[in-house]
Amino acid sequence: MEDRRFEGKVALITGAANGIGAGASRRLAESGAHVVVADIDGDRGKVIADEVDGLFVHCDVRDPEHSKAAVAAAVERFGKLDLVALNAGISTGFTLGEDFDPERYRSVMGINLDGVVYGVHAALPALRETGGQIIATASMAGITPTPMDPIYGANKTAVVGLVRSLAPSLQKTGVRVNALCPSFADTAIIGPFRAQLESTNMPIMEVADVVKAFMAIAESDGTGECWFVVPGRESQPFTFRNAPGPRTATGERMSVDPGAFATGQEA
Repeated sequence: MEDRRFEGKVALITGAANGIGAGASRRLAESGAHVVVADIDGDRGKVIADEVDGLFVHCDVRDPEHSKAAVAAAVERFGKLDLVALNAGISTGFTLGEDFDPERYRSVMGINLDGVVYGVHAALPALRETGGQIIATASMAGITPTPMDPIYGANKTAVVGLVRSLAPSLQKTGVRVNALCPSFADTAIIGPFRAQLESTNMPIMEVADVVKAFMAIAESDGTGECWFVVPGRESQPFTFRNAPGPRTATGERMSVDPGAFATGQEA
């Protein structure tokens, strides 16, 4: 039986010209969604947009105005916005040693973290109208150490923290936000250390495996979750161990509801 559970939904995907973004675009289109392919790679992006019978928009996620324009284009063409996948990302290829490149560092921060922040800010008004959702592509690098690319690890850890912190306030507006946290997948992002991975027999996943997890998130009803995607295990939300909480003057642990501090004003 044909899967059309996203029939009529409208999805905007950044970094959609290649890799995980292109795979998610195809899968959503197969499920009936109208897809907006957002990327700086116009040639490849237009190919994917044509393939999914969608809309291509040029989008450099480092510029907040580009994110606003992409959202506006989606709403203008399709009338609404239901899902935003903030997927654009790059690796750094350097450490904090002698190879450190401040200019490259700012560019990586702009894509991997600022792009998510700007994307959320731009999309929220439209998503509130539909009770939509945001899926940010983080990484297992946001959950476990990544010695070969510590800056990338810092970016992705920030995305994980952003998703978990946004969820309580956004939930009050009817918007869900979750993170996709894949291990090493066969995309251009692992280029700088592919040889190192292969030499240590580190499994490299197929893009289809990550897209399967992406769709599981899109079809779920949770929020503030960070879904791990690793070889040999079924993808599911990572269970974060409870951090030490406050105690009363007499030593009893206090129960703290994060939602109690979420006014929604920051959203």
